[in-house]
Amino acid sequence: MHLDLTDRVVVVTGAGRGIGRTIAERFADDGARVVSLDLAAPELSDGDRTDMESRRIDAIACDVTDPASVAQAVETIVERHGTIDVLVNNAGINVDGAVADLTWDGWRKCMDVNVGGVFLMSQAVAPVMQKAGRGRILNAASFAAIIPSVGSAAYAASKAAVVQFTRVLASELGPWDITVNAYAPGMVPTAMNGFAEMPQDAQDRLLDTLSIRRWETPDDVANLLLFLASDQAGYITGTLLDVSGGKLATQIPSRAHGR
Repeated sequence: MHLDLTDRVVVVTGAGRGIGRTIAERFADDGARVVSLDLAAPELSDGDRTDMESRRIDAIACDVTDPASVAQAVETIVERHGTIDVLVNNAGINVDGAVADLTWDGWRKCMDVNVGGVFLMSQAVAPVMQKAGRGRILNAASFAAIIPSVGSAAYAASKAAVVQFTRVLASELGPWDITVNAYAPGMVPTAMNGFAEMPQDAQDRLLDTLSIRRWETPDDVANLLLFLASDQAGYITGTLLDVSGGKLATQIPSRAHGR
């Protein structure tokens, strides 16, 4: 199967680092014209700037929680690139804490970024895609939207909201041949979660929940998104795709690994 994304205009939010940056680079390597959105345009070394230019990655500062900032970013993208074919709503934050300890500001911030950002970006991009009569919107949910963890009320609730928003938007945009899907990564070690820096026994407890017993990589996520953005995925919409390595697919997956 050949996923031809040549010259597709792909917008990735929260693409300054981590999973978002890998997603942006993978789309660019597949021939897409990528626009990387983050809170601030990154300060790049000459080497990084040359690399981004050679990959045709355009970096624009955007606060996805600010309607004016989102509107300006989308207007700039259309001015520079003519259209938007794919939107990847990757930007997100985690706010930990038991319900009794959560602050209203922390709860609101988590909702504003994880749900509000998806809403504002999707609302701003949809008319561009409707005009073109096609498009792909891909929303970052999480395995926490399937099975939450203790102490993750704000994060899990925000990601569950993304899933339901995705389903509604998929039906509303279906008449224009625009697909909308959510994806649920599992455990990707990042600076935000610190999985890879945990003591080995703590890592083992987490890895024991996986059917494929290894940490997920950003490339595992990007592989799914490249497919969903392609023409081959044109009949997949309104769904949540689990890309967690079979986390808790059975009650004790580690038994198959001899643990």
